Amino acid sequence: MSDAPSPVPPALAPGSTVGILGGGQLGRMLSQAASRLGFDVVILDPEENSPAGRVSRGQIVAAYDDPTALNVFGRVCDVVTFEFENVPARSVELLAEAGARVAPGPRALAVAQDRILEKTFLNEAGAPTVEFAMVDDLPSLETALQVIPLPALLKTRREGYDGKGQVWIKSVKQAAAAWASIGERPAVLEARALFVRELSIICARGWDGKTAVYPLGWNTHKGGVLKTTVAPAEVDSKTERRARAIARAVLEQLDYVGVLGIELFDLGESRLLVNEIAPRVHNTGHWTQDGCVCDQFEQHIRAITGWPLGPTAAHAHVEMTNLLGEDIDQWEKLAGNSDRRLHLYGKGEARPGRKMAHVNRVRPL
Repeated sequence: MSDAPSPVPPALAPGSTVGILGGGQLGRMLSQAASRLGFDVVILDPEENSPAGRVSRGQIVAAYDDPTALNVFGRVCDVVTFEFENVPARSVELLAEAGARVAPGPRALAVAQDRILEKTFLNEAGAPTVEFAMVDDLPSLETALQVIPLPALLKTRREGYDGKGQVWIKSVKQAAAAWASIGERPAVLEARALFVRELSIICARGWDGKTAVYPLGWNTHKGGVLKTTVAPAEVDSKTERRARAIARAVLEQLDYVGVLGIELFDLGESRLLVNEIAPRVHNTGHWTQDGCVCDQFEQHIRAITGWPLGPTAAHAHVEMTNLLGEDIDQWEKLAGNSDRRLHLYGKGEARPGRKMAHVNRVRPL
């Protein structure tokens, strides 16, 4: 599977239609950014009255692999993108095969959906990862545990996010229980990264091959879910250059178009390992909404529609905090703070751990 090189398509004029596969909060913020640039937006999502659908011109309510819906979607949209990587890669392939302008391409999606393909690709691109081994069954897990140093992290090969579908293994004796806990699904066993902190970098590439890279963010997690991102992160120039080199290598090797998020383990002494990539706008890039002239959402729309990429320099120091579940009850208090910008997602039920909003605390650089 590959994205064949093609001529640079013309920039889409205001009034063109952007299609987004996925109707969650990322789709919502992409739609709002597209509207500011004069584009119409159509959402395809199985959930009626989705957060993104409510701020868009229209929504097709259908499964992501519904052939009739995809056919209609491809015909009414001038360019199609997606808000999360669990959209079926085959759906994106079908849209592209039918002549739709799709960005990012299906190869980027397929690579990001499979942790073995992802880590293999990254290492081949010169973006090193932790040591890993493929696991297809309990015997192969037991074999991998003889090679990968303990403790090691067992993750499902596909799907799984925010800490789901993964378990730490501290002893070979825990193999069977760990294998059962992830549903006995194909997996990857990863060595533990002895990192100082987690960093992330948000980057973009246009149809013409030009790239734009934002300053690094420093991330902290709680219960496997991102809690805060502080940006620009305080890093030395060598670490910054290395992160930017990794970003550009990944973008170019994938012939990528759009915004890409890359999570990095900072091992200290300017040594970086890639944890994972996300072929979309990313939670750790939300700080750009109040810290940059052109945020990640506008940048993605600019990239996929063929517009010039926007500036990425930070004009403020931002601490982004996710509001999960009942955290949203603080909305009134947070809205009253002059140094905080509240971004709500328009979701209904505030289930435990559900991302309901984020708040950016803004300070001068």
